[in-house]
Amino acid sequence: MTGVQPTASAIARLIPVSTGNVGLDGGFWGERLRVNRERSLGHGFAQLERAGTLQNFRLAAGLEGTYRALGADVIGTVFPFLDTDVYKWLEAVAWELGRAPDPALASKAHEAIELVAGAQRPDGYLNTYVQVIGGGRAYRDLAWGHELYCFGHLIQAAIAWHRALGDDRLLAIATRAVDSIGQATGPAGVALDGHPEIEMALVELYRTTGDRRHLELATRMIEARGHGAIGEGRFGSAYWQDHLPVRDASTVAGHAVRQLYLDCGAVDVATETGDVTLLEAVRRRWHDMIATRTYLTGGLGSRHRDESFGDPYELPPDGAYAETCAAIASVMLAWRLLLATGDPDCADAIERAMYNGVLVGSSLDGTRYFYVNTLQRRTQRVAARPGDGERVSWMPCACCPPNLMRFLSSWPQHLATTDATGIQIQQYATAELRAEVAGAPVLLKVETDYPWQGSVALTVLESSDRPWTLSLRVPAWCRSAKLRDGGTDRPSASTGERTISETRTWRAGDSIVLELDMPARVTEPDPRVDAVRGCVALERGPLVYCVETADLPSGTELEQVELATGVQPTPVARPDIAEGLVGLSVPVVDGAPPSIGAIPYFAWANRSVEAMRVWIPRRTARNAQGTNRDEG
Repeated sequence: MTGVQPTASAIARLIPVSTGNVGLDGGFWGERLRVNRERSLGHGFAQLERAGTLQNFRLAAGLEGTYRALGADVIGTVFPFLDTDVYKWLEAVAWELGRAPDPALASKAHEAIELVAGAQRPDGYLNTYVQVIGGGRAYRDLAWGHELYCFGHLIQAAIAWHRALGDDRLLAIATRAVDSIGQATGPAGVALDGHPEIEMALVELYRTTGDRRHLELATRMIEARGHGAIGEGRFGSAYWQDHLPVRDASTVAGHAVRQLYLDCGAVDVATETGDVTLLEAVRRRWHDMIATRTYLTGGLGSRHRDESFGDPYELPPDGAYAETCAAIASVMLAWRLLLATGDPDCADAIERAMYNGVLVGSSLDGTRYFYVNTLQRRTQRVAARPGDGERVSWMPCACCPPNLMRFLSSWPQHLATTDATGIQIQQYATAELRAEVAGAPVLLKVETDYPWQGSVALTVLESSDRPWTLSLRVPAWCRSAKLRDGGTDRPSASTGERTISETRTWRAGDSIVLELDMPARVTEPDPRVDAVRGCVALERGPLVYCVETADLPSGTELEQVELATGVQPTPVARPDIAEGLVGLSVPVVDGAPPSIGAIPYFAWANRSVEAMRVWIPRRTARNAQGTNRDEG
């Protein structure tokens, strides 16, 4: 669920500022949300129609015809979970319509909702694959059929329509679908889907309806996982996290998205039931994942065969799987952990993944997508199908495009949190934020050119006569930060300080400015990541940079580029990529010209798609003499 609202009895430390109280318009994120709204959502509806996904709901409702799926045409496989593409698209539309009306978009959404309603069986069951080509036999293959996974996305779409618009048509459909799950439960009263997802959706359904049965079912599902009930399958029980109980597993394992969705559900269950032991188990696993299995971009999953995590520090840049959905799932998990614990590391992880691992999944025009996100594409490559390694308009397994749509639509919900003492700004964007602090309304205006510049101006538009605390996150990458209050500068934050806070009785018109020092950085890899030894990466602020062939002199191959020791990149404007975008000018060894351009990783593959790399070799005295240049 991209929207999370813990109940008053939950053990969460922080409460999100809900989407209805965030006005995000302008700046970097305003542009990304505009593209998502104006380009991606219309494109997505057209693709759902073209791929046959919407038509399959018509078939499930009784229309004559043949089940359609792009996979059957392209790779000879019909995926049984395509309904989720419609549900994720509907969730995205709900958040967008909640921000501002759009009659054309609303008309498309209402058509889709009517199709979903018409396809649901009288007993509440709903799955177009099973109903059209599976003989109507429900829950015959929970390991691979993903019926409960589909229900999870249906629930999440329904809650978005309820919260954003007060429209409960989907909520009625989702509730009936959940009631039908009783047919799948055995003596223990629980069924396990091969793809976790419904667990977090059920908790949010409890938070929305107050019906504790949904929380109890989610709890039973979390406790049942890890006892071998699903079986080995093609990739072993760890593939779907059924090898160890959720409380006992010390490291992430198996399919990356499944692991992260499972842990999202576990955090939701833990916060609502007060289960500190379960929460700490997820937290330990998450910290280990961030330290040992996360790419510099925030991407997750280094193995293609089973879309899984590899061994600790197994992070090959050219072999990265780093599925877009996994980056989104990592933000979903870090957000839940941030709410539960208040740990600023979680907000940093959200920022890194969002600006790099998530945004790279979509083209700048919002109509072409990556499923897999490599950190290196070579100049000389083996023969492949046309388009391989390039973004595409849709996919046979199209989980990532509508997932991006719903996540971008819900992004305003991740900007700020509150607690009994005040407001915490977690992510920086031009926006207006309304919240209740100490029983009184507060309205803040945030103005910034982040991530291109490190200045964030905050103005109080409304406040009460009671003191409260405004807290501003200092990202871990920032080595120096200061708070400017009128003509006075607060002393700079020392390295490692994670928050700058100001407590006072705020008045309308009060303003402060946070200044984050944002020089370009040359990042050394952890020496245990053997795939990138001898290389460095370029960063500035929250952004990871890369070099593309398009920014090299004609006739130069990217593999020839080396950086000198002590190189210092400098920021440069790159309006040729996008308005306002800041690139880097990077001195190179034996270069003609002596410098090349680097661009933010999320913006690569928007020109000619040739070679690209994030980790760049660095010239040393040893390899300059030719020693060991040909080894390996």
